[in-house]
Amino acid sequence: MEINHILIVEDDKEIREGVEIYLKSQGYQVFQAGDGVEGLEILEREEIHLAIVDIMMPRMDGIQMTMKLREKYDFPVIMLSAKSEEVDKITGLNLGADDYVTKPFTPMELMARVNSQLRRYRKFLEKLEVKGNVHVIGGLEINEDTVEVTVDGSPVKLTPLEFRILLLLAKNPGRVFSADEIYERVWQERAVNTDTVMVHVRNIREKIELDPKNPKYLKVVWGVGYKIEKQS
Repeated sequence: MEINHILIVEDDKEIREGVEIYLKSQGYQVFQAGDGVEGLEILEREEIHLAIVDIMMPRMDGIQMTMKLREKYDFPVIMLSAKSEEVDKITGLNLGADDYVTKPFTPMELMARVNSQLRRYRKFLEKLEVKGNVHVIGGLEINEDTVEVTVDGSPVKLTPLEFRILLLLAKNPGRVFSADEIYERVWQERAVNTDTVMVHVRNIREKIELDPKNPKYLKVVWGVGYKIEKQS
């Protein structure tokens, strides 16, 4: 099981060391920094999975540090503040913090937030891994590994050729493919009669569109070819 690395960025040495004791007791590996500049230096050297960042610090405060780290990293950030004003909280969360703990806090409260954020981050990473071979366009989802297609969560049965045509278009949303290009890529032979492509496209549309006459996904570009429409 992977040990999570946690960075504590806090100018109060006692708080830093107190938090470190509790984190280590939970099995985390801990790195300490006294301000935002030190914190960013540690990020360059170490793989960090979560940062606990104080707002008020010398040299570089927690807001500036969070803005900087968000340019490169997406791990969770929990902000600490001695103030309870909503403005601080809103600023921190708008600039990329995931959670907020007001001093004084109990170790148990902080641990609960840390565990919760790491759980959420792990799920996020797992979804990213799964999505590697899953192509999502609006409510249309195509899984290359399982050869499954769903529309708004409902499974759609496609023939192998229909699946390969849809996959080709879905991997390149917005790009128009001519019937010849689709035939050559899917059948892997020189296009002679592309009427069969039109028939397959019509069949796919009947299966994936709510209203095939007014398609949301699979569009015809007259005189040019076919495309999967990008979804906002």
